[in-house]
Amino acid sequence: MHVFVTGATGFIGSRIVPELMSAGHQVLGLARNDAGAQSLAAAGAQVQRGDLEDLESLRSGVAASDAVLHVAFQHDWTRFAENCEVDKRAIETIGAVLQGSRRPLIVTSGVGVAQGRAATEDDPPIPPSATYPRASEGTAVALLERGVRASVIRLPQVHDTVKQGLITPLVAIARAKGVSAYVDDGLNRWPAVHVVDAARLYRLAIEKGTAGSRYHAVAEDGVPLKDIATAIGHGLNVPVISVSADQAQEHFGFLGFFAGRDVQTSSAQTRAKLGWNPGGPDLLTDLGNMRYAQD
Repeated sequence: MHVFVTGATGFIGSRIVPELMSAGHQVLGLARNDAGAQSLAAAGAQVQRGDLEDLESLRSGVAASDAVLHVAFQHDWTRFAENCEVDKRAIETIGAVLQGSRRPLIVTSGVGVAQGRAATEDDPPIPPSATYPRASEGTAVALLERGVRASVIRLPQVHDTVKQGLITPLVAIARAKGVSAYVDDGLNRWPAVHVVDAARLYRLAIEKGTAGSRYHAVAEDGVPLKDIATAIGHGLNVPVISVSADQAQEHFGFLGFFAGRDVQTSSAQTRAKLGWNPGGPDLLTDLGNMRYAQD
């Protein structure tokens, strides 16, 4: 297939591109600058210049492709609500081009759709709110109802020894404050997956997935935040402390919303349906092998 990938030069997208190409697919990657375009060309992919706010570029990329992986998202937490709206418009624009065709669209979303138990692929998305305004999954559902072959991949903390999703800013907070913290007893869990395993799931979803499905890119159902904070504390050589739920917002800033949440997540259905068997290093191994010293 000729696959259009938004976010093709990002942390996950840059692993998806070679994963697709090694399986014989052609890739058209969205690049917002010269450096991104050069990296895509060097990888053997075609380049579509533009970004999520360049809707005409998105239309052109979709029109030239057999399938779309929407992986891009602007991770500026100071403009989170605005970036969620940009993401929503981009998905709607992509879907409008795909409507009436058989070409699949994979939309990226997040875990955390259940509390007090392990979330499954059967759990519906959480409706957008003022606290968490991201609407990617709900937008995909609306497209499905309009005849677009949309499905969703929910991501946990995607990691290697350089980046680890929300844990990357958690490290920065610990470095700045001189302590690595968790909330209350720290037994709330964050699921995780190695970036190479996540990239493989996107390929399998394009090749084998069915419209309307939700797939969980989860290798570890849940890693206790206390264990994550302890690994960070060891890496930075700073104390590991508990903060109360009332103190979480003050200590963690924008991460306060996430820091105390228990988002244990199962991927049993995903593994069974797509034959996905993650085998990369686990989260704590990558945190243990991470280079913490700043240049």
